[in-house]
Amino acid sequence: MNVLIIYAHPNPRSFNRAILDTVETTLRERGHAIRIHDLYQMQCRAVLDGEDLLRNWRGDLPADTRREQDAILWARKLVFIYPIWWFGPPAILKGWIDRVFTCKFAFDFGPSGMTGLLTHEKAMVINTLGGDEATYQAQHWHELLVRPMTEGVLGACGIHEVSYRAFYQVPTVTPAERQAMLAEVRTLAATF
Repeated sequence: MNVLIIYAHPNPRSFNRAILDTVETTLRERGHAIRIHDLYQMQCRAVLDGEDLLRNWRGDLPADTRREQDAILWARKLVFIYPIWWFGPPAILKGWIDRVFTCKFAFDFGPSGMTGLLTHEKAMVINTLGGDEATYQAQHWHELLVRPMTEGVLGACGIHEVSYRAFYQVPTVTPAERQAMLAEVRTLAATF
């Protein structure tokens, strides 16, 4: 199975990188073909400007956008790994989505409204956060994290089987707790 991993964290020694390495190793061990798009390492242009928008509507996409769309079409499954910053993904990932999930590629509009065009079997989203889970649940912040990506982007674009996992208090947990988190990541990837 072809799996595209979209990774967005600027620190190569971050816990997100450990998650990426764990997902990659586990999927390769299970025989999947993997491509990793490390948006920071790629120096992904993350601003959808007026020229991009005009080109999107004309169907004349920039070469970098077409390359990313080709990678998405190559994959049958997508994995997104990124931290939550101010209740959302890093700007580079949001910009990547804006530039790559274009009309006529990821979605279209018709008489009955918006229709998703992506036909991937499934997607997985893994996030890290600094805060504690109890606070996020008590304040109903958890939904603010999950739904925009799983339903608002992936679901609206046609990918309906999306698994989600958040790991909380990453900056302050013990090494043993981090190892337990990575063990859970291995399990998630093995069943993906």
